[in-house]
Order: sequence, then structure tokens, then C-alpha cells
Amino acid sequence: MKKRASGFGIDELPRIVRGRGSYLFDAAGKRYLDGSGGPAVFCLGHAHPEVNAAITQQLHEIAYAYRYLFTSSALESLTETVLHLCGGGFQDIVYTCSGSEAVESALKIALQHFAARGLTPKRRFIARRRSWHGNTLGALSISDFAERRSAFEGSLLDVTFVSAANAYRRPDGVSAEDLTGHLAAELERTILSMGPQSVAAFVFEPIVGAAGGVVPAPDGYAQAIQAVCRKYDVLMIADEVMCGSGRSGTWRALEHDGVVPDIMCIAKGLAGGYIPLGAALVTARVAAPIHAEHGAFMTGHTFTGHTAACAAGLAVQHIVRRDRLLDRVRTVGATFQDAIRRTLSRFDEVGDVRGRGFFIGIELVRDRRTRLPFSAERALSFDIGARAFADGLICYPCSGNVDGTAGDTLIIAPPYNAADGELEEIIVKLARAVDAALSSA
Repeated sequence: MKKRASGFGIDELPRIVRGRGSYLFDAAGKRYLDGSGGPAVFCLGHAHPEVNAAITQQLHEIAYAYRYLFTSSALESLTETVLHLCGGGFQDIVYTCSGSEAVESALKIALQHFAARGLTPKRRFIARRRSWHGNTLGALSISDFAERRSAFEGSLLDVTFVSAANAYRRPDGVSAEDLTGHLAAELERTILSMGPQSVAAFVFEPIVGAAGGVVPAPDGYAQAIQAVCRKYDVLMIADEVMCGSGRSGTWRALEHDGVVPDIMCIAKGLAGGYIPLGAALVTARVAAPIHAEHGAFMTGHTFTGHTAACAAGLAVQHIVRRDRLLDRVRTVGATFQDAIRRTLSRFDEVGDVRGRGFFIGIELVRDRRTRLPFSAERALSFDIGARAFADGLICYPCSGNVDGTAGDTLIIAPPYNAADGELEEIIVKLARAVDAALSSA
């Protein structure tokens, strides 16, 4: 096997040969339980026969027709389905092949919206510390992930950052009760210091994924932020690429908060990893000036609305609805999180277990009282991830959540249809890996 760098802390990547349900199998016959759905992608596991059949049927008819020449029943049905699942808050969908492209499209749509209104000075973006929005230059510009940004500094957009919305790591002197008000006031001050006439949009993850280790915003945060954005004619862009499409127990993560953003980005769980698919969803308020002035969104790609990808997404969403999997994610997810918390409570180094639905984060600290992180050199999360992988469990280790360098978290994000026994196996193997890594320190 060829030696490669792995974001999961694995030095040598085994060759995958097949998957079935929540499990993957390599060329040596070893079995892996997909406890994180890769990077929170595989919402129905692997090789679901109905999804495979839908893709196969579409390939027999036509694999792909260029979106700007043809529409298709797969695209139209998926659009109708997604708009319905979102509760009627959005009007238009721009399809992409990834979450990064969805975010990039959202940025462009925000700029085009203000250009259509004759407000071309509104070009600037505000994002949050400890956020991750994607690998394209625009999406990377609004991401505060030092390790992933450093090689590209100097060619990124000029973006202004405000504090992370993290109740476990609050700003000095700010109480839990005052956190939402503090963050909303900070955003307002930032908009005013930049000049409202220059700010196009505020971009955030309702539940931060890899950059923070599953960090839900505090109660009332989304409403407070939206009020500030509306006050200064700043668009609110919600990046639900990782936390959305049902992962947190509601189809939209912000449904939990009672908020509809101006633009929303989705991807991972949309087609469950069967074929790459993402999308930017746009409200009528944002879309109307664009349609009136320009006729269409000035963003899109060769494979926008790829026919077979839409067929895959349609099949995935049909199964999720039919089998009431969001109900399972919401109810079983809470029990699953509690079980993880109980099992890991014996380790003093487990500082926090948090999340929503089947999107759970575990933060590791040197000291529970001070919440001081381990040194970056220790690479504890990757040590745990590698040990779990060797034991046949896939989890998602992340680093740098405290200051961009130090900080260790693990993400658990199983398929929505993972069986109870599989969830128990995740807990057993996760605890074993944590124990082994801490014992070796």
C-alpha cells in the first residue's frame, strides 16, 4: 500500500472493496463500522439497494443532460421534494457537486443580489472564528481553520471574523446567560465598524462541524443574529453542509431554532454520498431582484443539476421520509449521546460531549476544570482515531478547535438507519480507543 497523509490520522490507507449498510470491508477482509459516516456524509450507510436501483435506472435512461439545455424529472422532483422538506421558506435551488461549491455559489448569489439592487459597494463578508466552509478559495476565505488556510494566505478574500458561538468556550467574563446577547452585540459593532454599506453577508454554521467538533449555537442565537442582519440589510447565509439534511434530527438544522436564513447551503446528507451533490437554496426576497435585473443566477457549473445525482438524492430523501428516519435520529440520537457521555465519563480527559441528533462531538482536555487543551504535538484526537480504525471503528478526529492549533475533538455521526446494536458497538470501540490512547500518554 502506498503511504499517504490522512486527515483521519491514518498513515497507510487500506484498499476498500465493498460496503454494506453501516459497514465497510477492505481488500484484506477487515470490517469497519462507519461510526462517523465518513465525514458525516453517509446518512443511509452503503450500498442501499433502493438507492442503487434508482441510480441504475437513471443511468439506463440518461446519465446526465446539461442543465442549461434540459430539465429532467429527477431534477424537478428533487427540487419539489427539497423545497417541501424545507417548509416553504425557499424559492430557488442552485445545484452543485459539493458543499464547497454550494458555499461558493451562496457567496456569489449574495453579491449578485446587491448588484441587482444597485448596491455594488456591499462586497464584504463576515464569518466566525473556528468555522469551516470549504476548499474553494472563496469558501476557504470565510473559514477560520488555520491548518487548512496557511498555504493559501495572500490569495484569500478580505473577510472579517467575529467570535465563535461556543458555550463550552465562552469569551472571558461572559456568562452562559449573556452569551447570545454578547455575540449579537459583537456582530452589530463589527458591521458598524466596517460600514453597513460595505457588508454583503454574515456566514455561519448552525452547528459547527470539523472546525469546532460539533458545536451547537446557544439558544436564541440564530434569532438574535438574524435581527442584526435584517437591521443593516446584511444577508444571513447558513452553511448546513454538514449539520443539515436531517443530520441533527430536523431536516434543516435551523428548523430547531425557528429561523429561515436568506441563503442555505446543503450537501453531504442530500444524496448520502452515493453521487456528489450539493445545493444553495435561496429565498424569494433574495432571488427577486436577481431575476428582475439579470434573469438568472450567475453561478453554475458544467455538472449543475447532474441527472443521476438528482436521482440519487431523490431516492435517499424518499427513504428518509418513508422510514421516518428523522424521528429516529431525533429520539435515538439523544439516547445515544447520553450513552456516550455516561460511558466516557470515567475519563477525566473527556471535557464535553455535545451535539444534536446523530451529530455528536467529544472534546478532550488536559484538565476538566480549566479546560486547557492538550498540546498540538500530542495529536491526541488523531491517536484515538487511528486506534479506533485499527479496531474496526471509523470516527472523525479533528484538531485546533481551541486556538487554531491546540484542541482535540472527535465526531460521531452514524448513518440514520444504524441499528441499535451498531450504535452500541460504536460506544464500546470508541471507549476502548480513548482508553488505549490515554493510557499510552
